[in-house]
Amino acid sequence: MTNASWLYDITILLYSLSVLGYFIDFLQNNRRANQFAFWLLSIVWVLQTAFLVMQIIEIGGFPILTPFEGLFFYAWVIVSLSLLINWFFRVDFFVFFANVLGFSIMAINLFATREQASSLLTEQLMSELSIIHITMAFLSYGAFSLSFIFSVMYLIVYQMLKGKKWSKRLRRFGDLSQLEKLSYLCSVLGVPLLLLSLILGIVWALIKVDQFSLLDSKVIISFFVLIAYSTYLYQKVARDMEGKSLAMWNIAAFLIVLVNVFFSGTFSDFHFWYV
Repeated sequence: MTNASWLYDITILLYSLSVLGYFIDFLQNNRRANQFAFWLLSIVWVLQTAFLVMQIIEIGGFPILTPFEGLFFYAWVIVSLSLLINWFFRVDFFVFFANVLGFSIMAINLFATREQASSLLTEQLMSELSIIHITMAFLSYGAFSLSFIFSVMYLIVYQMLKGKKWSKRLRRFGDLSQLEKLSYLCSVLGVPLLLLSLILGIVWALIKVDQFSLLDSKVIISFFVLIAYSTYLYQKVARDMEGKSLAMWNIAAFLIVLVNVFFSGTFSDFHFWYV
């Protein structure tokens, strides 16, 4: 177990308080709670980054080879991207929804083993190709996660407008066109990252893995994710699809991402370090 585990525990405690602050703001339109939650989230990001750096120093490489390390990095990506998007676009409730997801991942990660990968496993996997492959995959999952959140927010606003529920809360969600645009931009970022990750992963596997097969469960579901989001982009760009149907497609595509992150490795023949 890493010597920095205490830092993880403090981080998740502050993270829970941040999410609670955003929840109070969501229910009561409380700007003070929103500001308090934002500063707590900023501290969470600093602590997450410090934890990441401490792990890098401890293992002498990028910590992404175990379930605990992978999910932690995934949560860090979500926090980082949510703060970045909030800085440029100021969609009030976006950070709340994004960090409900990020906190859920960190909470789930409490049940993941914190043991380090064995020295033999590290030797097999610690190559530039494999590290870049895994890192780019999680960056793409982070982008898809935010795209999913914008689509969920789109559907909430759509239903509120349809039900003529005019309120201050509705204005703070942002308008439909902005939410759809941000969802699309996040997917535009995620698709090439995932494509490059798959190419690098296949090249690495051909070099390092005996009896590699494209029929491996992790590979197959990763391609399903790529196809689902590529189809989403095709429908948006080529067929000019928009609105509720496009948002629903995006949400369905993200469900495949969740399957890929949490379940597909269990049935994989060579993704044995991440199940």
